[in-house]
Amino acid sequence: MNIGFDAKRAFYNRTGLGNYSRNLVEALHLHYPEQTIQLYVPRLKDTTLFEQSKQWDKVSIITNETLLPASFWRSWRVKKALLSNNTQVYHGLSAELPLGKRPLGVKYVVTVHDLIFERFPDLYSAIDRKIYRRKTLSACRKADRIIAISEQTRQDLVRFYHIDATKIEVVYQDCDPVFSLPASPERKKAVQEKYALPAHFLLSVGTLEPRKNTKVILGALLQLPEEVKLVLVGKATPYAEELNAFIAQHNLGSRVQLLHQVSFEELPALYQLSEIFIYPSIFEGFGIPVIEALKSGVPVIAASGSCLEEAGGPGSLYFDPQDADTLAMHILRLWKQADTKQVQVTQGLEYAQRFSAKQFASETMAVYAAL
Repeated sequence: MNIGFDAKRAFYNRTGLGNYSRNLVEALHLHYPEQTIQLYVPRLKDTTLFEQSKQWDKVSIITNETLLPASFWRSWRVKKALLSNNTQVYHGLSAELPLGKRPLGVKYVVTVHDLIFERFPDLYSAIDRKIYRRKTLSACRKADRIIAISEQTRQDLVRFYHIDATKIEVVYQDCDPVFSLPASPERKKAVQEKYALPAHFLLSVGTLEPRKNTKVILGALLQLPEEVKLVLVGKATPYAEELNAFIAQHNLGSRVQLLHQVSFEELPALYQLSEIFIYPSIFEGFGIPVIEALKSGVPVIAASGSCLEEAGGPGSLYFDPQDADTLAMHILRLWKQADTKQVQVTQGLEYAQRFSAKQFASETMAVYAAL
């Protein structure tokens, strides 16, 4: 089968959409090497985030060879390239498909990650909401099959867009396999020294923005012993200024570290150095950091109300995202009770086995094969 992908984000996006794209293509290449993979990308720079794909057998990179703008080629002229390259299935990896009529003989699949812009419209500008809604609705109506990355996203597609549930397949993704590998003592020591990390700390990873709800951890910290420290890892936004103001107001400066420039290569060691991972987001499409923590052998406390229970499983602890009291209680329970913590680690590692590259590839291939 000739399987084409909208690969722009695989080559140039460092966050969730890029990771999803790279992980899927790599999983398919590893577990289905007989399939032909075509990566459609408007422009190919000398250095990208997906250099390894250039060396793989049966993987070809198809670029815009015209003088047309990259965005126009990706939205319109890529259809001509699909036909000339005999693409049988074309997969839009980020809720987008080409505009206009579908090329004859090509089946369309689209992955939808979330409809957060519909659930929390105040977090987005009016023009952004309009663009996201138009692109997502168009892709869903045009697609032969829709892949939702969680049951929560499938329910939202039915609720907000009235998509036929039988058209939607839930396929869970995996995180990078590096999180399942123990970091060497030397690596962990280097990371600990580089960032001057405390011997024991809570960890939270994610962009510092209002939806991620990081301030609730600071509220819980006020109720915990002085020995409990917190490390926040994430891209700085204006919300970080709000966090810093709270930290200063409540004299938490000696207990909280904000790290904005942690590399991906350092993340596994950082997870493994932590005592507890906290993911307080108000709403997510799936919550890959939860999987990363579970596979790193770290107990998880996450917010309820979206899909994080799907990611964390029955062994993790949950709290209402506005309830700092319950969060503090959960933290104290794990901080003080080593036996309870170890049980949760064991259950988390077992639950996380359902998220694997093989499962990710096989369930996605089943969607293609059905078409």
